[in-house]
Amino acid sequence: MNELSTSVVPCARYRVVHETRYAYQSVVTLSQQYLHLTPRSFLHQRTQSHQIRTDPPLADDDAGIDYFGNCTRHFAITAPHKTLLVQAESMVVLTPRRTLEQSTGTLPWENLRDAMQHEKNAATLEACRYLYASPHVNCSPELERYARLSYTPGRPQFDAALDLTQRIFDDFEFDNKATDISTPLEQVLAGRRGVCQDFAQLMIGCLRSVGLPARYVSGYILTHPPAGQPRMIGADASHAWVSVFCPTLGWIDFDPTNRCLVQCEHITLGWGRDFSDVTPMRGIVLGGGKQKLEVRVTVTPLALCDDGAEC
Repeated sequence: MNELSTSVVPCARYRVVHETRYAYQSVVTLSQQYLHLTPRSFLHQRTQSHQIRTDPPLADDDAGIDYFGNCTRHFAITAPHKTLLVQAESMVVLTPRRTLEQSTGTLPWENLRDAMQHEKNAATLEACRYLYASPHVNCSPELERYARLSYTPGRPQFDAALDLTQRIFDDFEFDNKATDISTPLEQVLAGRRGVCQDFAQLMIGCLRSVGLPARYVSGYILTHPPAGQPRMIGADASHAWVSVFCPTLGWIDFDPTNRCLVQCEHITLGWGRDFSDVTPMRGIVLGGGKQKLEVRVTVTPLALCDDGAEC
């Protein structure tokens, strides 16, 4: 895991509170949960502090690192309960990423495709984790045809990825009732509707279908209330976007839901092949019957000092 260099001047600082509440029809006698709720520290982000609180309290708790380098938590609750509250609170500092003007000059995308097959250095071997189909992202001729409208012969990798990001934003409509976690990408492509998770996995499927690696990034995005309105507690939500491999630049993050290059308003939890690798919370319970789930996320900007350093 790459820690943020302390010599880099921060561009933003946030407090994130992610609350997950389950209400059960009957008593749960045992709950075991696996979490990806600890923000990742890397070149453009440092987690200053992080804590997880539960009600009922934990009987057992274990922190770890998964295959992709993400922080994980596993806990068990043995006290009988009919409600479960898990609250993750984090303070993170972000530093500037590459701008559009700083991201020119990448090689033609075909060069990267060929390098992934023939040049087995440390960077391409790491990127190979994100080259093939995964549980929620398949490769198909339909996805390749859609991608090829952006990935034309000789086009630089960065330019093609940015164009694909913009096309998904223009061609698809955000609709939180159109899909669920099991909706296949071909249905998303045909219906042209979905949510951030769908658009991220669609873009990843397009890239992998033309032989290019791409990873799924889970996290949060700062939302902006209407002019004159206060920021509402719990009004934010989890978000997802795409990280694209450019050998000369490293991994560059694109957000097809918002048609943008990721900068200083995206907070990263972790990354993997698709949603299944970085599910915020999943587990098993004994008992409970029917359940009702409520998730609340609040992202609050915090002050930086006059020189841009952390206050």
